[in-house]
Amino acid sequence: MKMEIKEHKSSFIVYMVLRILVILIMILQILNKNYENVFYCVLTLLLLIVPSFLQVELKIELPTTLEIIILLFIVAAEVLGEIRSYYTKVPGWDTMLHTINGFLAAAIGFSLVDILNRNKKAKFNLSPLYMAIVAFCFSMTIGVMWEFYECTVDTFLGMDTQKDTVVHSISTVMLDPNGETNVVHIDDIDEVIVNGQELGLCTGQAFW
Repeated sequence: MKMEIKEHKSSFIVYMVLRILVILIMILQILNKNYENVFYCVLTLLLLIVPSFLQVELKIELPTTLEIIILLFIVAAEVLGEIRSYYTKVPGWDTMLHTINGFLAAAIGFSLVDILNRNKKAKFNLSPLYMAIVAFCFSMTIGVMWEFYECTVDTFLGMDTQKDTVVHSISTVMLDPNGETNVVHIDDIDEVIVNGQELGLCTGQAFW
């Protein structure tokens, strides 16, 4: 492990800085009793370990630049995207991360195949064309598996990682004009305006 840190000093520094920031954010979320964001922080901390863990356990070598990009991508997706709501606040944030994820997964897939090609014990030898095909398929598979993960946590944990929850009605006591404790129920939402901008939703549907 010490040798790994010595060989990848710059990526280790980035890892430690990001880890400290995530821990501070997690403490803040615990104080705010926002346990969903605490879950995202714990998930981020676990994901940050994955690159170095794979390198040590599988004895593979990831380029330092690629490793740093992976670490930054994890924080951008989980901390900025989910906790800071960049998926909804920053136009194109989700598209940008999906695009980067595709290139990262392809690079990792290509590296894994290249390692097998160079391993004398493995009876595995692919031409550059087939290596590119494997890298592409690996990238697509990672993308599909991530969508499966988002669908699963949305379905069973009640989250909204896909940002596609449809709200058909609202129940609240704050909208009661008489100031009483009667629940005001609003049905058939036809139009939603946020910050003066229409969301352009279909009749009877609104996104939360």
